[in-house]
Amino acid sequence: MRRPASLIVAVILWGLCAGAPAAGPASAAVPRTSLPVIERQVMCVTCKIPLNVAQSPQADRERAYIQSLIDEGQTEAQIKSSLVAQYGPAVLGMPAAHGFDLAAYLVPIAAVIVLLGVLAMLLPRWRRQARAQAALEPKHPALDAADAARLDADLARFE
Repeated sequence: MRRPASLIVAVILWGLCAGAPAAGPASAAVPRTSLPVIERQVMCVTCKIPLNVAQSPQADRERAYIQSLIDEGQTEAQIKSSLVAQYGPAVLGMPAAHGFDLAAYLVPIAAVIVLLGVLAMLLPRWRRQARAQAALEPKHPALDAADAARLDADLARFE
């Protein structure tokens, strides 16, 4: 029993070692980013639209700055922090996931949860009221004598 288990462990370790990249410079392990990747994630600070669709002199300056950072070999995270240092947090397309900016993610989720709770609370009440109202209403309205006589005459004519 120990032999198959040790064989499985050996195969897993061999697979992990074989899939590991060869030791080399640190820049080889981190994939380089490109201008289109960064453009989709940041905003033009004057146009207030994503940089990949912005057409303004400021957008061109931002693109040139990003390209210079890419040419220096900076990673995506380093480029974003350089952009925030240069232009402020408004340059990022998404709010930060910490501090007060976290509310941009939590408030919509909380609103949906509250609305679902209110709906779950009110739906049974609405269904009970509809059933009670349906029970109070007569199933078939009663015909007065004139309408009953006319209905009988019409039915007799078609028989």
